[in-house]
Amino acid sequence: MKLQKNFKTSKIKLILFSLFLIWFTLQVITSLMLPSNTVKNLSGVVGLVDNEELLINISQPWSTIYRIGDILCHQKTERSYFINGNQMPFCSRCTGIFLGLALGMLITIIFQNKITFSDKIVIFIILLMMPLIIDGTMQLLGIWESKNYIRMITVFLQE
Repeated sequence: MKLQKNFKTSKIKLILFSLFLIWFTLQVITSLMLPSNTVKNLSGVVGLVDNEELLINISQPWSTIYRIGDILCHQKTERSYFINGNQMPFCSRCTGIFLGLALGMLITIIFQNKITFSDKIVIFIILLMMPLIIDGTMQLLGIWESKNYIRMITVFLQE
C-alpha cells in the first residue's frame, strides 16, 4: 500500500516538475523566437491587458505567453530581463518564481525519501524566506530599489 502511494506521489511530482519546466522554458524561448528588439516596454498594471496593441502583432503561441504575463505581472521594464533584445514576458521576480518551482520540484523528486519533515526543516525554510520578505518589504516601503538579480535570488531561495 505504501509503495503504491509513493509511486502516485512520485508521478504527480514528475508531472508538476515537467509542467513548471516547460512553462519556464517557454518564457525564455518566447523572447528568442521574436525578431530582435520587437518587445521593449511592457510596463503596466497587474490584472489588465495593457499591451494589446503590441501583442496583436506577435504570432501565436508567443503572444499568448506575453498576454498571460501582461495579466499576471506588472512587467516593469527596469525590473525585467531582456533576451535577444526583447523584454521577457514576466519580471525578474516572477521569472525566479517559475524557475524556483521547477528546481524545487526536481529537488523533491531527487531527495523524496531522504528529507523528513521536522522542526529543523521548518526553521530552514523560514530562514530561506527571510531575504525575500526583507527585500520585498524594504522595496515596498521605498527604502531601496533592489536589482533584478537580487529579486530573482531572493525568490529562488524561497522556492
